[in-house]
Amino acid sequence: MPYNIRGRTAHHWAPAATICALLLLVPGPSGAAETWRSSLSLTPVWQGNAKLDNGGDFDASGIAVRVGASTVFGAGHRVAVALNYDYLDYDFSRETAFGGAPWGQVQRFGFSVPLLFSGAGGWSYGVAPSVELAGEQGADSGDSVVYGGIASATRVFAPDRRLGFGVGVFSQLEETTVIPIVIVNWRLSDRWSLVNPLPAGPVGPAGLELDYRFDNGWRLGFGATSRSLRFRLSDTGSTPGGVGEQQGVPVFLRFSGNLSDQASLVLYAGAIFEGELRVEDSRGKKLREESFDPAPLLGATFRMRF
Repeated sequence: MPYNIRGRTAHHWAPAATICALLLLVPGPSGAAETWRSSLSLTPVWQGNAKLDNGGDFDASGIAVRVGASTVFGAGHRVAVALNYDYLDYDFSRETAFGGAPWGQVQRFGFSVPLLFSGAGGWSYGVAPSVELAGEQGADSGDSVVYGGIASATRVFAPDRRLGFGVGVFSQLEETTVIPIVIVNWRLSDRWSLVNPLPAGPVGPAGLELDYRFDNGWRLGFGATSRSLRFRLSDTGSTPGGVGEQQGVPVFLRFSGNLSDQASLVLYAGAIFEGELRVEDSRGKKLREESFDPAPLLGATFRMRF
């Protein structure tokens, strides 16, 4: 679990562009051709109505866009670029425990350029710097910057058995977060694997997922992760220039497969547990924190590879 160096336990995960690009960097053979491989994914997502403990309710819907590309250089080293755009439209009831709607439409734009270097004995080593803007519509973009990076080490034991670890350090709007990272893709049997969730999707790549492969190549997964969305609030809202945050633990089922050699579809259904909404002032001091009931979660990712 990640920790805020100011002392508050947090559930943050790395900015989306960084972790998506990191998972694009699958070590390839040293003699691989130096060609770019790219992907584009679109993920509409719906978070159903949930009641706040001290009054009111809310829901949210939106879309996530991921664009990534990677290539081999040198003796099996890799470089990738990744872009992300996330949009969430929150709909709060007229009266809430916050006195009204604490925020409305939230957007994130991110960019990362990770590097992966092949080492001896099946090891590879990565660095992934990133920068992201995370803010409610109307927030000052200069005050909405999130930046940092990840350093990781991964060992490939076999083509379908890979383990890695790392650490991320990010400046995330009035706080600095240190994030431990586990990377896993481990075949348990002919049909079962333990993996990280797919990077393109409503739950993100953090956490663990048990994956089952059918005879036709389609897959069913069950997993859980820890998510946090932290963003700058509008300059004209109820907390001008403050910070908003949603935390929770999504538990989900996934059904996925290839539609063609270049296209795939992933369907998600689940719920967010241990959910919290938080509002801070412009200096990061907590003003209000509210828990919310389990919220249903639905999503679908359409992905193209080029």
